[in-house]
Amino acid sequence: MKAKLFINRNEEIGKIDRRIYGSFIEHLGRAVYNGIYEPNHPLADDMGFRGDVLSLINELNLPIVRYPGGNFVSGYNWEDGIGDKSKRPTKLDLAWLTTETNQVGIDEFQEWARRAGTDIMMAVNLGTRGPDEARSLIEYCNSETNSYYASLRRKNGFEKPFGVKLWCLGNEMDGDWQICHKTAEEYGRIATETAKVLKWVDPSIELVACGSSDPNMPTYGDWEKTVLEHTYDYVDYLSLHCYYGNKAKNTPDFLARAEDMDRFIKNTASLCDEIKAEKNSNKTINLSFDEYNVWYRTKDEEKQMERWQIAPHLLEEKFNLEDALLVGCMLMSLQNNCDRVKIACLAQLVNVIAPIMTENNGSAWRQTIFYPYMYASLFGNGTTLKTQVECDGYKSKEGWDIPYLYTSTINNAEKRELIVFAVNRSLTENAVLYTNFEGFDECRLVEHIQLYHEDLETTNDKNEERVFPVSRKIESSSSAVLKKHSWNMLIFNY
Repeated sequence: MKAKLFINRNEEIGKIDRRIYGSFIEHLGRAVYNGIYEPNHPLADDMGFRGDVLSLINELNLPIVRYPGGNFVSGYNWEDGIGDKSKRPTKLDLAWLTTETNQVGIDEFQEWARRAGTDIMMAVNLGTRGPDEARSLIEYCNSETNSYYASLRRKNGFEKPFGVKLWCLGNEMDGDWQICHKTAEEYGRIATETAKVLKWVDPSIELVACGSSDPNMPTYGDWEKTVLEHTYDYVDYLSLHCYYGNKAKNTPDFLARAEDMDRFIKNTASLCDEIKAEKNSNKTINLSFDEYNVWYRTKDEEKQMERWQIAPHLLEEKFNLEDALLVGCMLMSLQNNCDRVKIACLAQLVNVIAPIMTENNGSAWRQTIFYPYMYASLFGNGTTLKTQVECDGYKSKEGWDIPYLYTSTINNAEKRELIVFAVNRSLTENAVLYTNFEGFDECRLVEHIQLYHEDLETTNDKNEERVFPVSRKIESSSSAVLKKHSWNMLIFNY
């Protein structure tokens, strides 16, 4: 199969905000306990954080990590996770029907984030709580005053503020599974009032309002418009969440979900702009796609497990090559919509639907999705260019025309590099990709990284890494062979 890639230097989509390569740690399953934190592990550091996990996380070069949830945050009292650990309460978490020991809270997490070289995207509880608790939390985290909560932070051993600059106003409040789920009108009101007090305490922060938790929610569209009618003047971003699965075992349709993600982004941006026009505003609300991944094999595990366990094995999706291909495509969708998507979080980071897995008191390893995520974060920086592809394709079950090749192209002008990410979705044919770059000096292909295995269901585990990137031999300066069902990164110098 032949494919042609056309790029014009002057046809830009936008500059990438590095925060689109963010991730997510929730108090859920083994994400925190026996994930990032295991004080009795032989590789634990002085605060109980696993050194082997931190090393893998550092490979990803994360710009931001969302915390502490997720569904968990809608029933969370942040004060439970500060100060003397011996005095912290053990409580029932109704979001995941587990027991929360509160041995990790914002005190510990801000230090973990510093050691991981990342910033925090903090969520506040707008389920069981509201503006009053949120204003206390931001005072604790960010204030340099001699007021009560800033002084409490100092008493707990932290003289300098944590400096958390990005805040989520609740989580998935449109969902009836959420603790104290709200209507759009109810949420719009409490989000507005919370936004006001948060920015009164720290005017330098940015705020994310809850959009729909899935594009298939019956309230999608109406929810966005109602929430934005209330919050538009006070928030900076609207959130999107979406997970994809392949229960039907239909790989071509599964790999076509990136187009669904693309439509979700564009439709939501249009909803934001509709309210902008109604309000005659000069302000543009951008998007925070702060939950996305492949998730379906373990989706209802909490309904079958024994209740009130501490850090149970929960939602530990075992990713294969097929999943890595879609995650690679989803990252390209984010890159191709970087004019509106400024923040995104792969959900989650460790153990829970995650690129990194651990064994209690044992090893840590990279799942298949680790690699497309890592290469996007390390190399996908600069300005996204519009990409035109000519190649064969197929029809999805909805009747969409799906090209076999899914791509994004990023111009890193500082390094004089063009980075082309590409997934060949054909299950049977290799693709010979020919490139045509307009407006650049002569472009030469200097590196080709490929993720491939003959068997799409192949996984990695603690014993063996079967799916890993390989550097392909460069045989032409302007073309490359993309193997069937493979993820690829091509680097061109100019």
